[in-house]
Amino acid sequence: MRKIKALLLSIVCAIPLLSFAQADQPLRLGVAGLSHGHLGEVIRRVNRGDFVITGVSEGNDSLRAKNGLKGKVPDDLFYADLEEMLDKTKPEAVIVYEPIARHLRVVEACAPRGIHVMVEKPLATTEADARRMAELARKHRIHLLTNYETTWYASLQETYRMVSQSEIGGITRINVYDGHRGPFEIGCGKEFTDWLTDPELNGGGAVIDFGCYGANLATWFLHGEKPLSVYAVLNKQKPRLYPKVDDDATIIVQYPNLTVQIMASWNWPINRKDMHIYGEKGYIYQDNATDLRVYVQNKESARKSPALKAPYDDPFFYLKAVVRNEIEVGPTDLSSLENNLTVVSILDAAVRSGKSGSVVKL
Repeated sequence: MRKIKALLLSIVCAIPLLSFAQADQPLRLGVAGLSHGHLGEVIRRVNRGDFVITGVSEGNDSLRAKNGLKGKVPDDLFYADLEEMLDKTKPEAVIVYEPIARHLRVVEACAPRGIHVMVEKPLATTEADARRMAELARKHRIHLLTNYETTWYASLQETYRMVSQSEIGGITRINVYDGHRGPFEIGCGKEFTDWLTDPELNGGGAVIDFGCYGANLATWFLHGEKPLSVYAVLNKQKPRLYPKVDDDATIIVQYPNLTVQIMASWNWPINRKDMHIYGEKGYIYQDNATDLRVYVQNKESARKSPALKAPYDDPFFYLKAVVRNEIEVGPTDLSSLENNLTVVSILDAAVRSGKSGSVVKL
């Protein structure tokens, strides 16, 4: 009897150790697609230790043969077929670097296998695709996250804190500015621009590529509130370079008590991801990843934002913590499925408004 009790006690004591051991192990990560310009995020971190790449899938033979992960990942872990890669390498999660329109097919493959997914922004090109992805994620109980560069900006987290604590009063207006000189102008690779400038594979031009940031941030700051309407003006200022898609977009998102203006462009003279948020008592100008200008009590002052702490400072730390159930994803969080369903709803309406010239009511 004593031996049985001792055995049971040893098993019970071992359970926390096993859980800790799993949490301490690198995340088993699959990579779906190699054509996205943000692939560098994985390449820069591949030897950091928090994840290990179990397999890579890419249907394009030449891209599979020559890419930034070659030499960092064993050759026998590269696959032409996504489902074969999933079944043979069994990742816990997959990060997606496919064209936006193909995000759905990755979720269709991963969800039934219980594999979590993080896609690059935005979640999908259409509301129909986004709804199907959400249905699959919920049915199979996987996490479906969307990664934005701005999620990891200390300045935006500090802005959110100040707004939550009413340092500038209630929000009255939000203006968001995102973009650069253009994908060709800044030297994006052909494998990336081939689909980034395709209205089917990307869903649009600047309206999708950079409009998603403003929609994501507005949904976060307004705690998931749904807009009443969307009106968008989509321009082709450089038709010789971008004949199929818009290269400049202005999106007006109307809420019951305020207006959000999103200015997304491939025609800015500078790289920018900044935001002006106005309140009843002042304003916050978020200038870059760290710097703010804050106007309160009739005075503007410059501020540096405190550094973020792991796992909230990095997409791969965050993904691992979510998959291992170390943290929870709130419904309005920047990476959450619920937030990004609203983002796609706004973008879908913006594309329709740009084509019709009319306000789209939601």
